[in-house]
Amino acid sequence: MKLQGYQRHIDRLNEWNRDNFKALYFDSHLVGYLKEPVWSFLSSRSDLFTVNEREVSLNPQINSFEQRTEVLDEVVNGMVESSVMTHRHGERYPVTHADRDSALATIDRAAAAYFGLRAYGQHLNGYVRNGSELLLWIARRSADRRVFPDHLDNMVAGGLPHDISLADNLHKECQEEASVPSHIVAQAVPIGAITYCTETPVGLKPDTLYCYDLELPSDFVPYNSDGEVAEFMLLPIEEVAERVANSDDFKPNCNLVVIDFLVRHGIINPETQGYLKLINGLHEKL
Repeated sequence: MKLQGYQRHIDRLNEWNRDNFKALYFDSHLVGYLKEPVWSFLSSRSDLFTVNEREVSLNPQINSFEQRTEVLDEVVNGMVESSVMTHRHGERYPVTHADRDSALATIDRAAAAYFGLRAYGQHLNGYVRNGSELLLWIARRSADRRVFPDHLDNMVAGGLPHDISLADNLHKECQEEASVPSHIVAQAVPIGAITYCTETPVGLKPDTLYCYDLELPSDFVPYNSDGEVAEFMLLPIEEVAERVANSDDFKPNCNLVVIDFLVRHGIINPETQGYLKLINGLHEKL
């Protein structure tokens, strides 16, 4: 087995050019990176931000969680009204220099990539054992999704807002996306996190995905209740591996979650050339 088909997904999600960005600081803490036209928009608010050749700094007199959040909401509203941003999402994401528990403010989820902020999500692998056969439940995203419509996805995957615990958000996402009963969700095993940092047309996505495995009863069939999934398919792990390696059918970050699953379940042989590079690439330093 050659690993180039897997490695290409990791490489794509870790491509960005520092020269395209200005660093964003809150109280000397590096919290994000800004592309043009975002930093130009902020430069028009000299009462709030100082902009130089390489950095953008929030006015140090704006120094509380509530003040920073209020300023960011004002700025985001202005960016939407000026068509610098296309829309608001409604969920609140943390603005942090470390982890999600060290938030200096919150911001609308849709703005996270524009500001190059660390963002967090949860992805769950729902799988079934049939004797020696291993099968994965795979979702197909609805055709009306704003991002990657009709692409394949992990059985459950969603963003992690600021004001909810990992456990509560996982239960919520499992119920909304796949109608998994709470007593089954409680059996999900947290198996680590995947990190990557990728440049997008609007900004930067330094993302962390908390990952889970959930072995499901053979008679369980997921059912979507929020309109975000068109269908679920129970596929042999070999078919899933082949589609990841040889196609772009999956939403990009979901490829990494599947690759991690393949590594941990021994589908990807550790004696294969490039094995350690593959594993290390799933845990890029942010």
